[in-house]
Amino acid sequence: MSKKILWASLLGILLLTSCASRKNIVYLQDMQPGTKYPYDTRYEAVIRRDDRLSITVSNKNPELAIPFNIYGGTFKVGTDGDVTADASTRVNEKGYRVDVDGDIDFPILGILHVEGLTVSEVKDLIKEKIEKGSYMKDPLVSIEFLNFKYTVLGAVNNNGTFTVDGDRITLLEAVANAGDLTDKARTDRVAVIREVDGERQMFMHDLKSKDIFESPCFYLQQNDVVYVEPKYGKRDREDRGWQISTTLLSIASVICSLLWVLK
Repeated sequence: MSKKILWASLLGILLLTSCASRKNIVYLQDMQPGTKYPYDTRYEAVIRRDDRLSITVSNKNPELAIPFNIYGGTFKVGTDGDVTADASTRVNEKGYRVDVDGDIDFPILGILHVEGLTVSEVKDLIKEKIEKGSYMKDPLVSIEFLNFKYTVLGAVNNNGTFTVDGDRITLLEAVANAGDLTDKARTDRVAVIREVDGERQMFMHDLKSKDIFESPCFYLQQNDVVYVEPKYGKRDREDRGWQISTTLLSIASVICSLLWVLK
């Protein structure tokens, strides 16, 4: 009877050990409750080549803004000063693509160089040119990204490319959107690969540290790649397999020894 109890106990211990979750990830371990940690609340994404921008101009006199919001077709100004568009005119729903030179071709204003500018700076640029051209007073300019994307790879639960609704997302939010880190992830080796001045650079982060708030990659930019390094490479897995095998052999030896003693 004692042998059966011993066998059952050992089997239960082995099953619990094999089924227990090893995931024990604690982020931002060095943050203290009640302590304030500043970060850039006024961050704006910088416009880059191949971005698609939705740009809308409005005014308290809506007809004055029509020429700045059309794509194709024609418009005309009546004797009463009202502006109307013909049937072939349509709104530019696909947005304005920033070409390889960093320019967009905007109605009435022509070629505008926007690469390297923030959304606020492009708004000011368009507003200034409209007012200098005496097209209207106090125009309202609205700009949104249409193709803000980033990619998450490595030791996360859902690898893939994600689209941002807007132009602000943090590295921590990106990891959460990818289903969080797996139990094989190295929290101290989370890389952001970014294009800077025509070259790709890698910025490494430790998600256990509050220093992430000071990183230039705390807010992701368009087409950033987040790579979470796994704990075990191929060779490490082989070594780990050997360790597991030797552990199992040790357990088997202990069981045999116990059974021999209880005979």
